[in-house]
Amino acid sequence: MPKPLYLDDAGRRLIADAVTAAEANTSGEIVTILTDRSDGYMDVAFAWSVGVAFTALAVVAAMPQFYLNMLEDAFGLWSHRWTEREILTLALGIGVLKFIGMMLLQLWQPLKFWLIPGRIKSHRVRDRAVSYFRVGTEARTQGRTGILIYLSMREHRADIVADAAIARIVPAEAWGDAMAVLLADVGQGRIAEGMAAAVGEVGKLLSPNFPRADDDENELPDRLIEV
Repeated sequence: MPKPLYLDDAGRRLIADAVTAAEANTSGEIVTILTDRSDGYMDVAFAWSVGVAFTALAVVAAMPQFYLNMLEDAFGLWSHRWTEREILTLALGIGVLKFIGMMLLQLWQPLKFWLIPGRIKSHRVRDRAVSYFRVGTEARTQGRTGILIYLSMREHRADIVADAAIARIVPAEAWGDAMAVLLADVGQGRIAEGMAAAVGEVGKLLSPNFPRADDDENELPDRLIEV
C-alpha cells in the first residue's frame, strides 16, 4: 500500500526555509521528520481479534441452544441430535470466523487506529522518534547540538528529541510551546505551517543558549525527511 503524500513541494520548501532561518541564529541543528505511522500495530490487531474470538466462544458456551436452534432453522433440521463433536466444531468455527472477521475489519485504517489505546500510540511514537534520532541525528554534530522534530500522522502525535548538549540545558518541558503550535496547526490540516511554526519555536529556545558562531557549518540537512 503506497504511503499517502501529506505535503506538496511548496509545503516542503516552507519547512526547509523555516529550518534555515532558525539555524541562522543558533549552532543547533534542527532535523524534521514526517511519517504516515510509527508502527504497524499488528500485535494490537491480533489481540483485538483474539479477544473477539474468545468472547464469541464464551457466548456460545453460555447460550449453546440459541445457536443450535438458529442452525436447525437455517438448514431445516428436524430436532437434530447434536453430538459433542458437532457442538465443539460449531464453537471453533464461530471463533475462527470472528477472528478472521475482526482482522479484516481492521484493514480499514481509521477503525484500526481508533482501536489502539492512546498510551500505546504515544509509547511507540516516542520509540520511533528516538530510533530515528539515534540513526540520523545523535552525535552527528560537533557540539552534540542536534534536535529532531518528529510528526506521526496516523497517531496524531509528535515528539521532540534533543542531543546531549541541548538536553543538559533545555528541559524537556520547555518544548511545550513548539509542540502546541505544531499540533494546533496540524489538527486544522496545516501540516507544513505547523512544522514550520514548531521549528521557529525551537529556534527561539536554542538561540540564547547555543548562539551561532562565525565559523558554524550546516552539519545536518534542512530539508524535511519523509519516511
